[in-house]
Amino acid sequence: MSAPRKLRLLAAHEGRVAVSIALWAARRRDGTRGGDEGFGYARAQASMLYSLVFVSVVETVGMSVLLSGHPVAHLITLVIDVYAVLFVFGLHAAAVTRPHTVGPAGLRVRATARLDLRIAPELIASVRRDIRFPAAKAPDDVLELPVAGQTSVTVELTEPVGYRTVLGARRYARTIRCHADDPAALVTAVRALLPAAAQEPA
Repeated sequence: MSAPRKLRLLAAHEGRVAVSIALWAARRRDGTRGGDEGFGYARAQASMLYSLVFVSVVETVGMSVLLSGHPVAHLITLVIDVYAVLFVFGLHAAAVTRPHTVGPAGLRVRATARLDLRIAPELIASVRRDIRFPAAKAPDDVLELPVAGQTSVTVELTEPVGYRTVLGARRYARTIRCHADDPAALVTAVRALLPAAAQEPA
């Protein structure tokens, strides 16, 4: 893939992050209209991201003092630090405002602003609560979306579904492992879309 194409994709990702900050400020969530139910996954990482924001703010203040006699370096550092703080805020805002959703059209699995995967009900073979702490690279047909180092829901599909990475690479997954703040509720909602034989207890 060409460098301009990658830059456009990165710019689009950062645009979604910026939109997420606006949605968060307005207390709105993307994708939960029309009867779809949202299932958050941001709670597990909130404390870590807020800690990063705090460290970044302290660093910004410290660098401002150290570089007070060097206006150009001070300005460059200030811009970089402010951008870093906004980006971390944006990642958390994207996690809060872009939840997984379940509705008549199926399951929508999301990972902040970097992935949005829609799965029709007929492609879902099974779904279960399954707490894992991924430590190694997953097989090529497994999509893992950990939050704070863990996944809690596993979705098995009847056939692979395609998705794109942030940089546009095409991948396919037959097993999807994601996290939800309330995995039992997400599993129950997805199972309600499946045939009666697949609706076993969460």
